[in-house]
Amino acid sequence: MVLKLTGSLLVTCSCGALGLWKAGQWREHLTMMEQLKKMIILLKGEILYAHAPLQEAFGHVGRKSEGILGQLFAGVEERIEQRRGDPFYVIWREEIEGRKKDLLLTDRERGELTAFGEHLGYLDLEMQEHTVALYLEQLEMSIQFYREHEREQTRLYTSLGIMGGLFLSLMMC
Repeated sequence: MVLKLTGSLLVTCSCGALGLWKAGQWREHLTMMEQLKKMIILLKGEILYAHAPLQEAFGHVGRKSEGILGQLFAGVEERIEQRRGDPFYVIWREEIEGRKKDLLLTDRERGELTAFGEHLGYLDLEMQEHTVALYLEQLEMSIQFYREHEREQTRLYTSLGIMGGLFLSLMMC
């Protein structure tokens, strides 16, 4: 009897912890999206107001930021600096794909980020400004969605984890 009770308690706690982990991922995703928005705004300033070339702009923004997004931007700067003849959009896409696991982005968001880089590298200053503005608008819509649903999703994941653990415990007994 003690063994069943201990097993039930462990299953319930582990399922609850899984729900809490999933809720934490929702919050981390929102944080990453907000950080990405800040970095794109910094990039816009570097390109439009400082008139920095893409290599310098990505380098400045990458050094000002931390985490995987800072590494992404710094990696783009390094790859441009190597001057292997690859177009910017190829470098951008490869850097994103290389960090695919670490970026807490959905496939759609990763596709939008990739498309942003594909349109950024070869346009004139005015078109780059429009590209950045369009991507910032897409980011804001995504951030708004995650903010609106954060509370209910964290409750849902936590509750489902605990309830699923209780259900499994009852099924084992």
